[in-house]
Amino acid sequence: MSDLPPYPPLDPTTYDLIIIGTGVPSSILAAAASSSGSSVLHLDPNPFYGSHFASLSLPDLASFLNSNSVSPPSTTSSSEGHDFLLSVDLVNRSLYSSVEISTFEPEILEQHSRRFNVDLCGPRVVFCADESINLMLKSGSNNYVEFKSIDASFVGGSNGELRNVPDSRAAIFKDKSLTLLEKNQLMKFFKLVQTHLSSSSTEQHDDETAAVRVSDEDMESPFNEFLSKMRLPPKIKSIILYGIAMLDYDQETCGHVLKTKEGIDRLALYITSIGRFSNALGALMYPIYGQGELSQAFCRRAAVKGCIYVLRMPVTALLLDKETGGYKGVRLASGQEIFSQKLVLDPCITVELESLSSLTDQQKETLRVLVPKAISSKGKIARGICIIRSSVKADISNALVVYPPKTLFPEQLTAIRVLQLGSGLAVCPPDMHVLYLSTVCDDDDQGKTALLSAISTLIRPQVPENLQKDSVTENDTAEAKPVVLWRALYVQELVKGEFGGSISSTSSPDGNLNYNEIVESAVKLYEQLMGNEELFKEETSQENTTEEKDGDGVELED
Repeated sequence: MSDLPPYPPLDPTTYDLIIIGTGVPSSILAAAASSSGSSVLHLDPNPFYGSHFASLSLPDLASFLNSNSVSPPSTTSSSEGHDFLLSVDLVNRSLYSSVEISTFEPEILEQHSRRFNVDLCGPRVVFCADESINLMLKSGSNNYVEFKSIDASFVGGSNGELRNVPDSRAAIFKDKSLTLLEKNQLMKFFKLVQTHLSSSSTEQHDDETAAVRVSDEDMESPFNEFLSKMRLPPKIKSIILYGIAMLDYDQETCGHVLKTKEGIDRLALYITSIGRFSNALGALMYPIYGQGELSQAFCRRAAVKGCIYVLRMPVTALLLDKETGGYKGVRLASGQEIFSQKLVLDPCITVELESLSSLTDQQKETLRVLVPKAISSKGKIARGICIIRSSVKADISNALVVYPPKTLFPEQLTAIRVLQLGSGLAVCPPDMHVLYLSTVCDDDDQGKTALLSAISTLIRPQVPENLQKDSVTENDTAEAKPVVLWRALYVQELVKGEFGGSISSTSSPDGNLNYNEIVESAVKLYEQLMGNEELFKEETSQENTTEEKDGDGVELED
């Protein structure tokens, strides 16, 4: 640890809560606990905020992926510090595999390398009615981050066609890809859903409201079957299932079938997001400077409430009571021992199984959330990042594209999501775009094959200079595809957070497009840690508004 800065000893040395890692769920916990009056120490071994939710420059992102794709050599052991304490060393678990980074135009990228803010956990957007937005407004964290709207959403076809996902009545009738019959069918379906949601929000359950509600029997049926019952054609069903409800798996053949009740909830998120904020163009937004800004917003709120932050400070060991086996504190990389009542750890921190053999049953129980477990039943998520010149869709800078299962090739088992972002979001230089891709997968090869298929559909491959003229001549009648300048492919494990009493852990980034499940897990963990303590109870709505900095951002005001 000789490369660590010479930090002075921390004072105080005892806290109510120590949190390791500054990802979104950890930062929410820090802000909430600090607001409730708890003393919180928030540490991160990285030199930046966000952990696995960070936004980084290209060199930093490549360095982070490469250094976190192979678990470091184990030096785990149990040792004694104070006479009454037992020290159990910690190790980092690798969350990333099959990391492949390719640079096609190094001179251009080197010139602009520090002008990129690239997300580790993309593609990810924020719905205007997302739980993360609700929590920001409640906590006042929205004062530290600004958003802009995503311009458009599309469902992609195998021939390269991009069909609009309509987000309003006007958009449905303007859509030239839909026939008049399809427009009427889609309008009728949305009207049914909106009427059902309106009637569900009231306590009236008479015959009149029952006539406009989706029946209980239909609510328990597969969502795909309900859409068929509504006589929606395959094209419309595909838009609803994968472009609006954002499902991962093929609803015709797979075992991951969504019920209508859950499908309606997903549509409700989309519908209530449209028009929530006066200057938001549609349902989706993105934070200026990248997703890492969300973590930093909650961290800033926590700091205002007294949370102490230390970056570049790994935790090397846990301190347990020899007699009772209970948790007492941690040992920092600086050698200092810090004590707390409770501890929350980053999902990549664990202990080696070999180190447990010498521990008592009580000590093992204390450490149970850190024992390496099998990967979540949801498997893995393959992610891709491309830096491209020009846009995948002319005259549109920020757009979401979804390829439903079996769209690009017969063996495509899950939907592939693609998010394009431009320089207006301060994530890349002008005339370039950042392209994020992801798909849920069972193994690395399956996931990367799916991503490469989407990339080849959207992007023109690099062509040697002596062949470029011929290539342009062959394709001069077709819409020119963007050229890739840089590409990263990697596969991330999905690790669930867990409450373990005095020691708990947070979740890794999930495979969803939004933050709802991440926020829900953080709120649940807060309630388990703090008991009946209300979340951000002392915050007032008076300070929970943001000012537009340039007249182009989305102003959050509830």
